[in-house]
Amino acid sequence: MSPALSTLGGRRSSQPVRVAVAGLGFGETVHLPALRSGLLTEPVALWHPRAERLEQACHRAELPGHTDFDALLGDPQIEAVVIATPPGPRFDLARRALLAGKHLLLEKPVALEAAQIEELQRLALRQRCCVAVDFEYRAVPLFQQMAALIAEGVLGDPWLVKLDWLMSSRADGQRPWTWYSQVEQGGGVLGALGTHAFDTLHWLVGPTRSLRAQLSTAITERPLPGPGEGRAAVDAEDIALLQMVLGTASGVRTPAQVTLASVTRQGRGYWIELYGSEATLVLGSSNQSDYVHGFQLWMARPGEALRPLPADPSLAFARTWEDGRVAPVQRIQQWWAEAIREGRPMLPGLAEAVASQRCCDWARQGTSGEASLALDP
Repeated sequence: MSPALSTLGGRRSSQPVRVAVAGLGFGETVHLPALRSGLLTEPVALWHPRAERLEQACHRAELPGHTDFDALLGDPQIEAVVIATPPGPRFDLARRALLAGKHLLLEKPVALEAAQIEELQRLALRQRCCVAVDFEYRAVPLFQQMAALIAEGVLGDPWLVKLDWLMSSRADGQRPWTWYSQVEQGGGVLGALGTHAFDTLHWLVGPTRSLRAQLSTAITERPLPGPGEGRAAVDAEDIALLQMVLGTASGVRTPAQVTLASVTRQGRGYWIELYGSEATLVLGSSNQSDYVHGFQLWMARPGEALRPLPADPSLAFARTWEDGRVAPVQRIQQWWAEAIREGRPMLPGLAEAVASQRCCDWARQGTSGEASLALDP
């Protein structure tokens, strides 16, 4: 029997899923407290390739740790792994974990290209492992409320979508050079913001039918870490302008305009506007210090002014965290644990990751920084 199957049903089905965390950036600051707070999850081990970094984290968390990933996978008490490393090694780690029969929760971008994610899909099906992808905006209450309104037909036929995500996280040219500065390591605004933006558009409206992109890099070099280490070139985009056409279940083809940036000082934050035949919906936040706290939702029917909508209390988080990312990640983890115990597919999962990553891949096609792709005949 596959190791993954041994956790489905039977005596252990009502027990929390025993989870290891691989990667100690977002993994330690967000995933670990989320796992501890969940009724259906229990963190049991940590992994990091650097012994000193691992020892510090294990001391803080009071958990055992491994620098050897295969040793971690060989522990039969570990049922599942959160992989929150930088994107570069993520595909290989995920592949090895699936071969060991471990369920997975993957940060995004899941891999460096869509073909790698498709390989993980095939492997997960063979191994009968449940794989979640941390598209956490699907778990943010006002995003869920907007999705429910659209599903109820409040918007009508979507005529136009506009999404601006203008952040200042990398506007400081003295911020050190890291993997984020390299396209080949999964860096850039497409991986950081675009993966979420594409998934949100697919979820709220429908799949991408065509895409045209203009990518640029405003800050072309950064100082290397450490004193007196010099500077290194940046080839990862920090600005992306995209024109898209989205399909809908009713056959409507909806144009969408997307602007992503990580170098916009005093940028307006995250705003998505949906203009339909029956209503307009606007969801946005100007909070530059927290990607989750601060959202508001507005609606207007024909002839009306935009008005704020009260938040649906049935969608509210049970707890407000100082770091707004923890609550939606904990909700994703809960959905994942339920899917593991019930032996069913997870959504959002690898299929959603493939669709999002394809948009990133298409946007990067072409040598001039401009790509155009039509998916329909």
